[in-house]
Amino acid sequence: MTGSAIDVRARAVQAPEEIRILAVRPIRRAILAWAAHARRDLPWRTTRDPWAVLVSELMLQQTQVSRVVPRYEAFLERFPTVRSCAEASRGEVIASWAGLGYNRRAVMLHRCAVTVVVQHDGQIPSDLGALLALPGIGPYTARAVLVFAFEHDAAVVDTNVGRVLARLAGVGLTAQLAQSLADALVPKGRSWEWNQAMLDLGATMCRARVPACEVCPVQRWCAWGSAGASGDDPATGSAGVSGPQSRFEGSDRQGRGRLIAALRERGSVSRHVLAEVAGWPDNAARAQRIADALVTDGLACWDGQCLRLPSD
Repeated sequence: MTGSAIDVRARAVQAPEEIRILAVRPIRRAILAWAAHARRDLPWRTTRDPWAVLVSELMLQQTQVSRVVPRYEAFLERFPTVRSCAEASRGEVIASWAGLGYNRRAVMLHRCAVTVVVQHDGQIPSDLGALLALPGIGPYTARAVLVFAFEHDAAVVDTNVGRVLARLAGVGLTAQLAQSLADALVPKGRSWEWNQAMLDLGATMCRARVPACEVCPVQRWCAWGSAGASGDDPATGSAGVSGPQSRFEGSDRQGRGRLIAALRERGSVSRHVLAEVAGWPDNAARAQRIADALVTDGLACWDGQCLRLPSD
């Protein structure tokens, strides 16, 4: 069989799209057989502890696996339970997030832990609605906890999975259609194994650049891969597939990172040296704006004329 095994069609306004998967079982068998010997050995795959799963998922957002592995283990040594994180200050959690970037995730994780303790007696819920109601938990993270901690029959769609699905179908997908397609492919009772396989397939084979189509286990059913991966990539702009990041060098993100790093190392930064620490010695106004944004985001606080990590 060649060409796409996934048919996407337009319907009525009330239900604008539908999908038909013409080779569900062969696709499942091929991916699971490939994953049986190709699955990556990652520390968060050895646990079903919902807290450990949640920590790993937040860390993995926009951060490479190689950077996450050592920080994940160190973070769980410091905060092994939801309660230990909730009882710590935001500043302690932010300090333990060093090396991961996107520090607002640490703030959201702390808020989430506090909410779980207050509203769920310290037990991370196993219900999709309850998970989505937690601070900082979006559709992907909620489903990841359901699948990887509780082994619910559900599908996760991150940038890697979204890329696989769009290329298989040969068209860009809406968020709803991507999730529906992902859900339809999950083999009952094997959601944990299946979703890990899909994540690995996107990360190691169906890569954004230079995909390994010639050795991909599902090339024969892939609309884009079976055509030689030529022409416009259907994954570009498709749901769940992130685009290129803006330039980091000289950006506000770089300045934010420098200030947070200094707060971790020094404990505080005096207002009069903000510009120097942020890397813009001739632009005090920009440094002040970035510092104020850190305070707004819950990443820092003003203590007189000094910027500090929050102690509450």
